[in-house]
Amino acid sequence: MKTAANPCLGWLAACLVVWAFFVGSVQAAGLQVTDDRGVTVRWDAPPQRIVSLLPSLTETVCELGQCHRLVGVDRYSNWPQAIARLPRVGGGIDPNVEAIVALRPDVVLLAQSSRVVQRLESLGLKVVALEPKTHADVLRVLGKVAQVVGVDEQAAQRIWRHIDAAVSAAAQSLPPQVKNTRVYFEVSRGPYGAGTSSFIGETLTRLGVQNIVPVSLGPFPKLNPEFVVRANPDVIMVGDRNFEGMTQRPGWRSIRAVREDRLCVFSNTESDVLVRPGPRMAEAARLMARCLQERAP
Repeated sequence: MKTAANPCLGWLAACLVVWAFFVGSVQAAGLQVTDDRGVTVRWDAPPQRIVSLLPSLTETVCELGQCHRLVGVDRYSNWPQAIARLPRVGGGIDPNVEAIVALRPDVVLLAQSSRVVQRLESLGLKVVALEPKTHADVLRVLGKVAQVVGVDEQAAQRIWRHIDAAVSAAAQSLPPQVKNTRVYFEVSRGPYGAGTSSFIGETLTRLGVQNIVPVSLGPFPKLNPEFVVRANPDVIMVGDRNFEGMTQRPGWRSIRAVREDRLCVFSNTESDVLVRPGPRMAEAARLMARCLQERAP
């Protein structure tokens, strides 16, 4: 005697076929990310072995909860503590290519300006070049790194909302008389200043102060020291590792910030926070606000 076919079983079988087709399509499509060079990099599955050659990218990977995937970092990556024992593979400018290859990474994250991109690719390594310079870049790079590690991009949005809220809170914490203070932020000797269009400059603008380095000079221009003398900032922000000899430059003792001791000299740890366009920008905004509260006229 024949048994009538169960229509529900037929529906279930059809669903399984469709689901199998969908999963197969996703696996075939794999993962792809387009980096700042406009190059699209593809994987069959999210990379599990990552080498990072830029501290801000290292910090971003960890902030997304994926520190455990890092197998090597550049010599300057020093946060969070979880990466302390990882192999060091040189700097972003002078990485140890042989050491990177030996780590068998699924992807190398580095700055677009790195000189070894083509060499790493010629050795068969997948490279994603990302270089945030503005607030918008930081948000974009958060999303790109989330894509690389296969994390929901909502996680990147949450990190950015925290940064954005912290900058707003830091601005609101400042007394009215601090507004319009004229500030010079030196990022490194040269001197190189943080321009208005840089992520540091954008934070200063949101804090309500005036950056003496205009947009027209670019994000991090090398300046003639006389430019700073003529601009005569009210407050100077600089890291301790770059401070030595600053006030001895010709004419700098006449600058108001130097003359009235309105300099914020940040420790090396604080400087790392301030000059890295990544998840610790919330802390950077608080450091700048504290400087202005203590040193602004």
